[in-house]
Amino acid sequence: MPHSVQIIATVLFAIAVVHTFAVPVFAKLAHKNGPHAGLWHFLAEVEAVFGVWAFVLIVVMAMMAGTTTMIEYVDTRNFTEPLFVFAIMVVAASRPIIELVNVLVRGLARMIPVQRQLATFFVVLTFVPLAGSLITEPAAMTLAALLLRDGYFKRPGHTGFKYMALGVLFVNVSIGGVLSAYAAPPVLMVAQTFGWDSMYMLTHFGWRAAAAVAINALILTIINRKVLLSGEVETHHGVTEDGPSRVPMITSLIHVLFLIGIVVFAHHPGIFMGLLILFIGFCEAYKRYQSRLMIKEGLMVGFFLAGLVMLGGLQKWWLQDLLGSLSPVVLFWGATALTAITDNAALTYLGSLVEGTSEAWRYMLVAGAVTGGGLTVIANAPNPAGYSILKPSFPNESISAGPLFLAALIPTLIAATFFLL
Repeated sequence: MPHSVQIIATVLFAIAVVHTFAVPVFAKLAHKNGPHAGLWHFLAEVEAVFGVWAFVLIVVMAMMAGTTTMIEYVDTRNFTEPLFVFAIMVVAASRPIIELVNVLVRGLARMIPVQRQLATFFVVLTFVPLAGSLITEPAAMTLAALLLRDGYFKRPGHTGFKYMALGVLFVNVSIGGVLSAYAAPPVLMVAQTFGWDSMYMLTHFGWRAAAAVAINALILTIINRKVLLSGEVETHHGVTEDGPSRVPMITSLIHVLFLIGIVVFAHHPGIFMGLLILFIGFCEAYKRYQSRLMIKEGLMVGFFLAGLVMLGGLQKWWLQDLLGSLSPVVLFWGATALTAITDNAALTYLGSLVEGTSEAWRYMLVAGAVTGGGLTVIANAPNPAGYSILKPSFPNESISAGPLFLAALIPTLIAATFFLL
């Protein structure tokens, strides 16, 4: 690829990052209902940002390097992760899965000797993110975001509380998936190269991540205790069980089997996309047990991640050399900061290409990447899924990057403390 194209790709990547921070500005313009309100609304969709600028990159690449070079570049990109996040988001957000998770969350909350509202909120932000190590982070993000939306985010106001909860959610999901070697995108990208299996992840990362997740959720619950107990937020979760068509156990079991199948074949898009189509057909056949499938939201999140793959693929020329020149401790903080403006999976992948690295260097690379995964919407692949689900609950139906960064800062520092122990 010509170096001039790489430079332009980096400029476009930087513009896309700035665009994500400017989303509230476009949202305010859209709400004025002027002649270009539709355009401003489209530009205010964070999920569309990277896809739009990736399309600009494709046009520029075709003009500068030729159509053949552009097509070869697109064909060599791996779009498995965007497709997987789309598929898992649709299945995990289905009514039978949500109701099943509701039962588990309520059961765990009863075991905690505090008020039910506090216990349930704490469980949502601990149990579900840590379950991401089994069901994958995108599924955990989808489930936790839906539980927060339906249980705590539906009432107007409480914007500060919502930002704090979102910050903890993003950080906890990012670090909660490191108890296994296949669930967190930044771990998945390097596990085979580094020779790390799930036992290694559990012993080296697991207890640190679990402790940080629990402390983050506990601090958030204590700080917002009055809000949670005031009755000004909903205390039920998800779809109520006394609806007109209670979901049969066999239907829930079939949904779980679809979810497991998509997770098991996460690296084989031909299989898991086929399972998704079968799943949609099954839902259509038994519509009385379903709520609306999140196909539009899932497609937008997939579009976002596909754009990130396109733009991120041409950042190797500066990012890899930068990572290779850092000592382990400096690398940890560097990876944490860089994750906020790139993507932690892309960051660890590029780091895995650096030759002659020590085990300490590798640990710090991955630890830093997952620690910074909650600072921005682009920092971790599952974040756009949570963003898409929760943004209607915020003013102007948009989430500002600045307040999100500040809300995630303390949970990030707590995670950093444990990973540096």
